[in-house]
Amino acid sequence: MSTTPTVTPASGESRMLIDGQLVDARSGKTFDNVNPATEQTIGQVADASSEDVSDAIAAARRAFDTSDWATNHALRRRCLEQLHAAAVEVQEQIRSELIAEVGCPIAVTRLAQLDAPLADGLLWPARTIDSFEWERPLADAEAFGVPSWRRVVKEPAGVVGAIIPWNYPTEILINKLGQALATGNTVVVKPAPDTPWSATRFGQLIAERTDIPAGVVNVVTSSDHLVGEQLVTDARVDLISFTGSTATGRRIMAQGAPTMKRLFLELGGKSAHIVLDDADLEATLGFAAFGACMHAGQGCAMLTRVLLPRARYDQGLDVIANSFSMVAYGDPTDPNVIQGPQISSRQRERVLGYIDKGLSEGARLVVGGGRPEHLPVGWYVEPTLFADVDNSMTIAQEEIFGPVLVVIPYDDEDDAVRIANDSPYGLSGAVSAQSEERALAVARRIRSGTVSVNGGVYYGADSPFGGYKQSGVGRQNGIEGFDQYCETKVISGSATP
Repeated sequence: MSTTPTVTPASGESRMLIDGQLVDARSGKTFDNVNPATEQTIGQVADASSEDVSDAIAAARRAFDTSDWATNHALRRRCLEQLHAAAVEVQEQIRSELIAEVGCPIAVTRLAQLDAPLADGLLWPARTIDSFEWERPLADAEAFGVPSWRRVVKEPAGVVGAIIPWNYPTEILINKLGQALATGNTVVVKPAPDTPWSATRFGQLIAERTDIPAGVVNVVTSSDHLVGEQLVTDARVDLISFTGSTATGRRIMAQGAPTMKRLFLELGGKSAHIVLDDADLEATLGFAAFGACMHAGQGCAMLTRVLLPRARYDQGLDVIANSFSMVAYGDPTDPNVIQGPQISSRQRERVLGYIDKGLSEGARLVVGGGRPEHLPVGWYVEPTLFADVDNSMTIAQEEIFGPVLVVIPYDDEDDAVRIANDSPYGLSGAVSAQSEERALAVARRIRSGTVSVNGGVYYGADSPFGGYKQSGVGRQNGIEGFDQYCETKVISGSATP
């Protein structure tokens, strides 16, 4: 497999954005940004303290309370269009930084990691500013003998704390900024310590290439995961927009309770792909490994459980196993690779621990299961396939976040739906069948926020994304996403002539 880089070496922005200025940490401290494919330091980033975060919150609060950002639709649209144009101009630089700090393969950056969200993640919200129903009238009413006119008004929530994960940092940042800014909020961005450049690059573009007023967007980076908790507990922050693990989501809900924080939480998943008994197995399962192993399985909506009818179980398993033999993994700068490293040594050990748990609970290991011998450097895990999995097993119930796929047999259609829904999560899912009508009927029975029928793709800035159950609260993107970042007010007045 080629190890020759095909992208320009990355050199990210080290400074934070606070109150319109690109600044170092007050303390002068920095922390290392590490490439997970090489285990080498690729640069430094400002290491924020509590005081830096407080400065950023104060700036966002002041910008919301004293400027016209919340009400100036034309300014917001122009600024989002400027940010889009600036990001497109340095798109290849952003790509190289993503590959270096995230370890995502260059092929994945052509998809949801960069190119897809950049295409419409800022422009769709910008254009929707003009068409969104900011006000709508209600019928005149006479409550308690008082004739009144009434209208419903949508207003920005206020200061948004946007906490960004490490797996798809630019994609998630773009979608949070697009919707939060279009609806008139101000924002404090806290990226994951593993992937700070994705946020600092946008901070630099905002400061130097847009008319976004000082304080409207702030970016604070820190080596401490817990620094983000200050956004959750500070009463000056009105809404937390968090994407990440369910465990952290629970903590945010608990810590935000004293100040009654508004929340958008997009959390974990253990999504099931139901393959019905009339499906074309080759067409349906030929890319099963691609879906499970892309970006080292580090995606919340990936289909990590495949449900096969018992009558066609062996046949379907053979197709899946064959697809695993074709997974290209290794150097993320190789354009043929779809699976790079795990984000960190800690994450690699977590994935390997789940693999050990699957073996100890009786699942049958078909492919992979360890560290690849030919990749001694980098935090890699082999593409791994388990068969004969019972849905009660740990590897079927918990989110592994690695290149691990489990295959589960089912008896009939009702049993398949039961297994798919027997999960604490409800983020995504898929159904495949010869008959689209039959697949659609099953899809309607799956309790998840998105479902793909016969390979359909739901992704887009206009498509609301989020989950049922412990996969989260609220939706990002689409009109539902606009509502997520708004408060609702009813105004009434006397209708007496």
